[in-house]
Amino acid sequence: MFGKKKDKPEIDKEQLELIKTAQKRIKQKKRLYAHFVIFLIGAVFFIVANLVLNIGKDVKLFGINWFVFAILAWLFIFIYHVFNVFVTSKLLSKNWEEKQLNSMVAKQKKRIAELQQQIEKEHPLPTEIKRSIKVSKKSEITLIVAAGENDAIGKDNQLIWHLSDDLKRFKELTNGHHIIMGRKTFESFPKPLPNRIHIVITRQVNYKVPSGVIVVNNLEDAFDAARSDKQPFVIGGGEIYKQAMPYANKIELTRVHETFEADTFFPEIDTSIWKEISNSYHAKDEKHEHDFSFLTYEKA
Repeated sequence: MFGKKKDKPEIDKEQLELIKTAQKRIKQKKRLYAHFVIFLIGAVFFIVANLVLNIGKDVKLFGINWFVFAILAWLFIFIYHVFNVFVTSKLLSKNWEEKQLNSMVAKQKKRIAELQQQIEKEHPLPTEIKRSIKVSKKSEITLIVAAGENDAIGKDNQLIWHLSDDLKRFKELTNGHHIIMGRKTFESFPKPLPNRIHIVITRQVNYKVPSGVIVVNNLEDAFDAARSDKQPFVIGGGEIYKQAMPYANKIELTRVHETFEADTFFPEIDTSIWKEISNSYHAKDEKHEHDFSFLTYEKA
């Protein structure tokens, strides 16, 4: 009871900066209002001093009483003050405020995503309910991937192998569809793939992409953006595959029959949930340095 320190509420730095900026703007406007009042009083004083009190009555410039020039000069200074408060300062402040607000929004979205993951972990939803969240009932979410025997899919944001037939299969299956991917996967492309709608998941604020590419902050929003597609494809990377696995209806897997050193892996396929419905083996040849198989899985 005694000697116990009360917790002081902490204000986010960005919020504190916004408050300070708002207070600064209020002070600027108060000073401008005071300037306006003083200008009116001063103008009246100049007129009275000259015409009533005869101060500087004979002082004229170009045949015009001196107080007219004094009032005009002061008016010019006042107009400059108005411009500085409502144009210059506002423009600079607006850009800064927008940057701070975007930063806070990104933090809030990240925090919400973390809370959602925590809730799902502590209170997992049935698979059917998960699948219905943000996903159209008419959509068939498909994961498409090439993975080694140890589920390796890439290293240093690059493919570990080059299989001509696998690339052709990827093109044939995804052609005309939405493809969902993480930022690093998107950045591994020299340019966006033709005849496909790219949906990039990233937490970066104001992430720049070419025209036509859709940027979202989480997987659920990616599914929502692809709701018009009957079969959107998730194409990587490892964390995106892991998040998408509970929502998926199908897996198109190219199994490369060799173990590879990698830093990115595809999640292990639980055969109690997934049923293999197709398997096509291809031996290595002059165009393919590894044996591989095309496998298709569907939810059991």
